[in-house]
Amino acid sequence: MTQILDSDSPWQRELALVVDMMREVSRQSDPQAAALMYGKKLRDGKLVPADSWMAVSRRGLERPAYRITRSWRWKQQVNPWAESDKLPKFDTGLLSELMYTTEPVLIEDLQSRISSNDPAREYFQDMNFLLTMPQYENGEVINMNVLMAHDSAQFPRERIPNLVWQSNLWGRSVHNLLLKNELKTAYDRLDREMQQVGQLQRSLLPKRMPEISGLEAAAFYRTSRRAGGDYYDLFDIGNGKWGLLIADVSGHGPSAAVIMAITHAIAHLHPGAGTPPGNLLSFLNHALLKRYTNGNGIFVTAFYGIYDASRHTLTYARAGHNPPRFRQAGKISELDTVGSLPLGMLDDSEYTESTLTLGPDDAILFYSDGITEARNPRSQEFGTDPLDATLANAHFSPQEMINQIIANLDAFTSIQSPVDDQTLVAIRVR
Repeated sequence: MTQILDSDSPWQRELALVVDMMREVSRQSDPQAAALMYGKKLRDGKLVPADSWMAVSRRGLERPAYRITRSWRWKQQVNPWAESDKLPKFDTGLLSELMYTTEPVLIEDLQSRISSNDPAREYFQDMNFLLTMPQYENGEVINMNVLMAHDSAQFPRERIPNLVWQSNLWGRSVHNLLLKNELKTAYDRLDREMQQVGQLQRSLLPKRMPEISGLEAAAFYRTSRRAGGDYYDLFDIGNGKWGLLIADVSGHGPSAAVIMAITHAIAHLHPGAGTPPGNLLSFLNHALLKRYTNGNGIFVTAFYGIYDASRHTLTYARAGHNPPRFRQAGKISELDTVGSLPLGMLDDSEYTESTLTLGPDDAILFYSDGITEARNPRSQEFGTDPLDATLANAHFSPQEMINQIIANLDAFTSIQSPVDDQTLVAIRVR
């Protein structure tokens, strides 16, 4: 292998200067700093055969107006992106003519082309040769680099194609850096807004699990993004009865979070405490279809049950949600398969109810599909077996069950960021 910078021929010295310049410029994150660094390296390293240089732009201006954005004649450069009002602005003279020309222009008798009233006359002082290098955006000339020299003989014509090419490549790199910074600013702003949405969303969840006579409960909630579409609630509906609702909005992010908040509001505004589960799901389905999900492809899976603490019964109905995992008398099973379509799909959906009597140490795990469909690096699904294995341990409290499942889940996925929201609710009869 040959190191091409080992020798000291003219082209290798120039290559070394170019490599050093590109390395330094690549470290810049601010377009102004990158432009200043680039200009200094070009000038100090004599990488362009010019005695003077300027940059001209017509961005945001109408013909024949233009601005001079940079010049080697300036002792201090102005930031054209932050201080454009400080830049010289003209609408007559040679630069105005050149700025609105779509091709590179070569002038070898420059002084004869400059009129006494040209507003940019001082920039051409002592220069006899001029080359324009238009920079294109969407096929139009928006910016232009102008090289000038005392003597046209010092300017090899065979270098002109590469100079025009390099000028445009540099223009695109600065434009990309500007876009990168704008995107970062926009992303940071959006991320702050999403954090606020996530905080508002979490405020709708129970701050702590309530104390229920004869029952222990615990919950886990993790979104795939700042805000998500999973939802759970455990609330007092009077007369020793408690409502348990877990739901999963299709999709992720802000739209899912909005529908989640709407579902929460509708569920809590339903008239009449202790409404049978099937009726509540029908009410939610009708309300979502009427105003929020009709025709937009969004739907909500849900499980709603009413726990009667005096009778130790759970009456419930499902709307397309994952059947909970159930432990009774040491046996693990699925909490039957009776269900219906998710909410927000068909207005005439019916939601069949079932009632389960619970005994000591009976336990139920409610979950969203973000748990069971989580994948490991080999694209294998977590599934329900790890849930059942944890549920089988009768000595675990609901919180211990959740802790064990999440530890197993994180180990299984190598703690990759979840691609779907993840919710677990565990209850156990004392």
